[in-house]
Amino acid sequence: MKPDRPLILSVIMLAAGLGIIFGYCHGTVGLNVAVPVSGASFILCTTTTGPGALGGFALTVLGVLLLIWALICAIIGQIRPIDSIRHRPELPKD
Repeated sequence: MKPDRPLILSVIMLAAGLGIIFGYCHGTVGLNVAVPVSGASFILCTTTTGPGALGGFALTVLGVLLLIWALICAIIGQIRPIDSIRHRPELPKD
């Protein structure tokens, strides 16, 4: 099985799920930059309510599962041609 279709579908599901989550959210974002890098911080505080909380989460989980499925398909697709090359019958030479 080719991994391109599950990969495309997983990206669409992840984008839709995260888009719904961030579309229905309200919160704050903060970024502090300091000269020693250890003092820098990034704060993201979101709260999602309503249909975005359930629908966005469900689409994001489906996207992650499809991404795992696409990864498995890609790994199997890389292993399978090696096996078929090994057992290819010899063609007669002219």
